[in-house]
Amino acid sequence: MTTTTASVAAIRKAIRDVPDFPKPGILFKDITPVLHDPRLLKSAITLMAQPFEVERIDVVLGIEARGFIFGSAIASYLHAGFVPVRKSGKLPWRTKTVSYALEYGEDTLQIHTDAVAEGAHVLIVDDLLATGGTAGAVLKLVEECRGHVAGLSVLVELEFLKGRERLSPCRVASVVQY
Repeated sequence: MTTTTASVAAIRKAIRDVPDFPKPGILFKDITPVLHDPRLLKSAITLMAQPFEVERIDVVLGIEARGFIFGSAIASYLHAGFVPVRKSGKLPWRTKTVSYALEYGEDTLQIHTDAVAEGAHVLIVDDLLATGGTAGAVLKLVEECRGHVAGLSVLVELEFLKGRERLSPCRVASVVQY
């Protein structure tokens, strides 16, 4: 077993299932045990960054809130800047806003108007890819800024929800798939 395979297996083993959270019928993938273990956290950051380390990445966008945890560390790993993508009303400067549909309503995300320079190469980071709705909204923000999306990197991908397909042709890298 290679070091990478062993690291992925250890991360997968640490992720715990929490049934009926946040509502009945949902099986939540809890990554906090990965965050708690320094060795697993370092492995997760490395595995999420490596697919993009030979590409030009000017800025990493981390999606609120767990995307902040991985995004800032990956930005450091890739020698790039970091931009938080926040829920509405959380950023203190002028913002660009995108609204998107959820299975139970609508949500809104924002970035500062000067967060992504025209032509900047952007890596989007989050903890989990499910349906692709949130990541798709962030893709729209980057396009509105005239940035170039290099890809999306996530720790966990729920393949059965087909989020990757919804984001096509965006390059998607995930560490653990269910």
